[in-house]
Amino acid sequence: MVKQLGIIVKTKISDFIYMIGYLGKLISASIMFAKRGKAARKILIMQLLFTYVEALPICSILAIGIGTSVVLLGNSFLTSLGQAKLTYDMLVLIVMRELGPLLIAFVVTARSATAIATEISSMVVGHEIEAYIASGVDPISHLAAPRFIAVTLSLFFLNIYFSIFGLMAPSIVIQFISTTNIIEYFNNLFSSLSVKVIIISIIKSIIFGMIISGSATLYGFNAGQASTEIPMAGLRAVSKAFSLCIIADVFITVLSYVL
Repeated sequence: MVKQLGIIVKTKISDFIYMIGYLGKLISASIMFAKRGKAARKILIMQLLFTYVEALPICSILAIGIGTSVVLLGNSFLTSLGQAKLTYDMLVLIVMRELGPLLIAFVVTARSATAIATEISSMVVGHEIEAYIASGVDPISHLAAPRFIAVTLSLFFLNIYFSIFGLMAPSIVIQFISTTNIIEYFNNLFSSLSVKVIIISIIKSIIFGMIISGSATLYGFNAGQASTEIPMAGLRAVSKAFSLCIIADVFITVLSYVL
């Protein structure tokens, strides 16, 4: 049992070191992406279209629903305690700092991580990756880097989009449930916002984007030669991205309260 435990621990450490090395290679390839040709830039544009543009409707609906729910619940509960202004602190905390970035990460993981891992694993099974290597083309620079950049940028912009909708939409609803006018609403909202909250939200969105795109491309490249490996690559990428995003979210949140 001790031997098996040691093997498992050694394997986990080896996989973690490999993942860190792959992420470093991916970041360096992304920095040099400007020198790539039109084909790589086309991949970037198409990935932005799928991950960012096509996700805007569902993100706006989620943002409006969550922001409105927070205001409705906060207004009914906190007003009874004489702490109505805490509704805005709770709204900023949930929509911008905590739930917003994580929820967007889940949406992008469900939509894009599976697609990216499946696409790359299909290329592995079809020996297309071997053809790239044989012709002198680095698959990480040509295939993974544009997707890494596109998904990370998409998380960043979707998070901003989610925050704007989630914070502004309740200004209409609150007109019907309280005596607060729109000017007073935005004054209270902006007084609850802080630079620290905005920075934490941005950091989370960028890190989540790196985790999702890194996991998707990594498990796509690591697929075997059998066709049954294609759906398995998508499942592994999604599960790993979910777990790492939650761990990163907890770590960043705890660190933000400690510092």
